[in-house]
Amino acid sequence: DFGRSSELAFVVEPSDDIAVQEQPLILYCQVEGIQPITITWRKNGVMIADSENAFMLANGSLYVSRFQRVRGDGSSDEGEYDCMAQNHYGLLVSRKAKIQAATMSDFHIHPQNAVVEEGGVARFQCQIHGLPEPVILWHKNSMPVNTDNERYTLLPKGVLQITGLRAEDSGIFHCVATNIANVKFSREARLTVSGSHSTVYKDPMILVGPENLTLTVHQTAVLECIATGNPRPIVSWSRLDGRPIGVEGIQVLGTGNLMISDLTVQHSGIYVCAANKPGTRVRRTAQGSLVVQAPAEFVQHPQSISRPVGTTAIFTCVAQGEPPPQITWLRNGQILETSDHIKLKNNNSTLSIYGINQADEAIYQCLAENSAGSTQASARLTVLWADGLPSPPQSVRAETVSATTIQVSWEKPLQNTKEIIGYVLHIRKAADPVEMEYQEAVSKSTFQQLVTDLEPSTSYSFYIKAYTSRGASKASEVTVVSTLGEVPAMPSLFIKVINSTTVQATWEPSIKLGQHEGFKLYYRKVHLSQYTGPVLLASNITAYNITHLDASVVYEVKLLAYNQHGDGNSTVRFVSLRETVERTVLNPPCDCMKDEQNNKTSTTGIIIGIHIGVTCIIFCILFLMFGYRGRLLMCKNVQEQLSTPQIPRSQRSATGLVLNGATRRDRDDRDLNGKQLDMNELERLFPASPSQEQQEKGITSAHSLSVPHDETQISTLPLDEFSIIEEQPDPLPKNPHASSPAAPAPNHGSANEG
Repeated sequence: DFGRSSELAFVVEPSDDIAVQEQPLILYCQVEGIQPITITWRKNGVMIADSENAFMLANGSLYVSRFQRVRGDGSSDEGEYDCMAQNHYGLLVSRKAKIQAATMSDFHIHPQNAVVEEGGVARFQCQIHGLPEPVILWHKNSMPVNTDNERYTLLPKGVLQITGLRAEDSGIFHCVATNIANVKFSREARLTVSGSHSTVYKDPMILVGPENLTLTVHQTAVLECIATGNPRPIVSWSRLDGRPIGVEGIQVLGTGNLMISDLTVQHSGIYVCAANKPGTRVRRTAQGSLVVQAPAEFVQHPQSISRPVGTTAIFTCVAQGEPPPQITWLRNGQILETSDHIKLKNNNSTLSIYGINQADEAIYQCLAENSAGSTQASARLTVLWADGLPSPPQSVRAETVSATTIQVSWEKPLQNTKEIIGYVLHIRKAADPVEMEYQEAVSKSTFQQLVTDLEPSTSYSFYIKAYTSRGASKASEVTVVSTLGEVPAMPSLFIKVINSTTVQATWEPSIKLGQHEGFKLYYRKVHLSQYTGPVLLASNITAYNITHLDASVVYEVKLLAYNQHGDGNSTVRFVSLRETVERTVLNPPCDCMKDEQNNKTSTTGIIIGIHIGVTCIIFCILFLMFGYRGRLLMCKNVQEQLSTPQIPRSQRSATGLVLNGATRRDRDDRDLNGKQLDMNELERLFPASPSQEQQEKGITSAHSLSVPHDETQISTLPLDEFSIIEEQPDPLPKNPHASSPAAPAPNHGSANEG
């Protein structure tokens, strides 16, 4: 633990100043800490040697006897000065102090003559630049203006406002600018007050509105706004963002100028001046921006720490300001350069030192700087080293086992090995930053470690530390070794048949195969031992057509990826083009013209088929109609036979012949319609009946067999006539023969029963 008094720190630092030409200048620097302490000074980063003109006082301050803006040799005493303090523990640098020469330019705006009516507003302005900012006073008729008069308002930027003019305000005005460098007088201007107060109405008008200002916190801002009109307008102020202006530190100068004292960053914004006509909404506005800057200041200072060798030290430095400050780190007064074990994060707010050793012991400074100012804070890193710790492990070796495995071996330290409780192996990709390092613990009796799950073709760094209960040894020598390269993975292969002689091989994009240089494609007929290939393909190719194949055999296609480490495993596919040929024979290729003609022919055939079908239906209907008519005629003949008066049994055979033969033809010949029955049609409609002789015999036999039966069954009919009567049981309408008196109803009914 270190008390504040033991820390090397500044009690007083040099500050910004404005020096007077040919006058002495003192820059103060006071330091505390463990003696001996050495103080030196720099200007613009260059050491200042004691000379007749500039030398260091006993208390550490720098004395410049005669400050000169430009010397005879072209040099200047203007610049940025800092002091450095150093003791046994490190070196400290103060904030930069900006030293400028006091100056004053000529007036670049002089007051102008003005003629204003009584009751109006007069405004005079002077403007001059200088360091420090000149103080401007006004004189009327060679006498200082009475500032106690409420109608007279003097603004810091050299503006004089006179309101409610009267005749006695007429006169000659000029301004006087004063600073430590000089005193200057402006040209004179005459003010003439004419006439009496006018009662003519005039719209509100803003003569001068607020200008844009950039100031630093704690300064005073004056926003000018002067308006005229009749009646006299009312001036009001607001912020464009709608936020309230507040009342603390706010004051109105004259008739409408806004003064804000003790500025803060929250006062930044756009301010709007409005000239309002009393009792109405008529108004005129003007606006200007106010930017308030704040010098850098620390929210969190870095803290001095003590850490054992091999551990990590972290310093945090958080600063704020407007605009936001830039943070720079120094190590013993020199700009800190990052490396593998020194890292800056979070916009340089965090300094991390990994694996510290005694060389890292120093004073670390955080410098915060913006356009409004700079500041610094420091902290010391103490590296702890215990006596009796083991020396570093010896003979560290790393041997590559595979693409993902490395074996690391070592020997125990040469000194202080009794208290060792184990070893820690530190592993990192050689290209990664130190913070990506990881560790593996090893027992004290083990002197080798197999490191697995590494990446192929990658360099790794290794070092070992021996640990005791009191701390760790220094790190061993670092050894770097690379894992073996790995051949690409097996690609996914797909085969597509294009035609009877061509297939297409496709595979996944090469991004899925790791590092590789390309592909090799082989193919062969399965019954042969020799492959065709390899066909070498670039890594960005994912498809290849194999042509001039034999459609009658099966092919084997093989694909593999290769790189500088060798060939990867291959993917094999088999393909046959025979089915394609068969499909081609069964389904020949499309002949569009022929298909179109076939489509037309098919359409014509369909139409013709429909016509033929309709014609057939018509013929069938006619056929049925004629067949129906033929059956009706046959039924008429049968009914006439059945309606004939009964004859003796001995004559019935002959009578049957007559009824079924000549008598029927004669009756047909006497048909009223003169229609001749088509016997061929009847024979076609009715199945062929037995010959006349057979009919006669059948009738006779039927007669002899029918003797015991009722009379209603005496008259027999051929089989065809009997079936017709059964199909048409209803009486035939409008039959002239059926309505004849010779056809009695009882016989008709007997026929129906038959």
